[in-house]
Amino acid sequence: MTTKPSTSIFQLAVIVSALGFFVDTYDLLLFAIIRKPSLASLGLNPAEVLSKGELLISIQMIGMVIGGIIFGILGDKKGRLKVLFGSILLYSIANILNGMVVTLNQYIILRFIAGVGLAGELGAGITLVSELLPKEKRSTAAGFIAGFGLFGVVAASMISKMVDWRACYYVGGALGLVLLLMRIQVQESTLFKDVQQDTVSKGNFLMFFNDRKRFAKYMQFILIGLPVWYIIGILVTFSDQFGKAMGINGVEPGTAIMYLYLAIAAGDFSVGWLSQRLQSRKKTLFIFYGIAMAFTLLYFLQRGGSPGWFYFICAGLGYGAGLNVVYITSSVEQFGTNLRASAGISIPNMVRGTLPLMILLFKFTRGLFNNYLTGGWVTGLVIFAIGITAAWLLDETYGKDLEFTEV
Repeated sequence: MTTKPSTSIFQLAVIVSALGFFVDTYDLLLFAIIRKPSLASLGLNPAEVLSKGELLISIQMIGMVIGGIIFGILGDKKGRLKVLFGSILLYSIANILNGMVVTLNQYIILRFIAGVGLAGELGAGITLVSELLPKEKRSTAAGFIAGFGLFGVVAASMISKMVDWRACYYVGGALGLVLLLMRIQVQESTLFKDVQQDTVSKGNFLMFFNDRKRFAKYMQFILIGLPVWYIIGILVTFSDQFGKAMGINGVEPGTAIMYLYLAIAAGDFSVGWLSQRLQSRKKTLFIFYGIAMAFTLLYFLQRGGSPGWFYFICAGLGYGAGLNVVYITSSVEQFGTNLRASAGISIPNMVRGTLPLMILLFKFTRGLFNNYLTGGWVTGLVIFAIGITAAWLLDETYGKDLEFTEV
């Protein structure tokens, strides 16, 4: 067995993972923030800004699904650290190139590449930290990584108000390249090093599908996370359209996203603390589902209010969406070391990758009822029902020993 790392190594891994996720979220939601000015500058009319904006977000999420599978496999075969390095290098370069696009097709291709790169960061960071830290500190560390990292969205929103959209991409790319220098001193997971000596299959993505129980667990975690991206990718990304339908003038998606992510960060910190306090992932998950559903109801009850109240509700939605820490941490704990990175990296990206399907469902329901708002809440009803059902069947993983492999 390898020697356990020192406390300073623990701390460095947590800090660098948190900073990495900060840069990750900066780029992940940057397009949503600068969608309108960037597409308008490429010559698109208002109708095209909406339709092509939906297309670009969907393309980015598809890239994240593919990247989640690729980086997950690499994380189990080559190591968690190599994934952290590779993912941030790829999306940093893609970020810089995004600032140089002059056509819509270039934008589509580069958002796809950025999506592939963005896929590896959070899952690899939480997998690495979960394997390095004592089990009683996992929840707090995961909450800190996710909570601090989400301030990257706040930074993106603030920077977008100070510089043009191209410079926003250049800043994100530069931040990523600087972060690479900090990663040099981070140590690889001891559990990963140990399993390298075994003959067990590592990073075999098909293992999620060749065992009924393992497949059921994998699908559960994807379904549990759906409400988070319904909130982020539909309710808040297209908040200007919802605001217009509600008779609320002046709603800006960039501002709504900033309030959302400030609150998600607070929710992530709270989830980590509450999970530790209750010693239960499931209880914490249902508490935050309740918060998210309450604010979703308030969201659709709005009629003719002020943008300030709208942003407050977006913040409430964000706090409830802090439940994303629970399903990501639990997914890492549910699978053996030889599949842990594949699960921890691919699952959150599979969740993100369902956004195009949710957008299609939303388009169908708003067309079916011929009403934007009705389509929105009917879509939410379906998605929350699916997530809660999956969560109800979830096994408790708090305090689980991670020194095991899948066969």
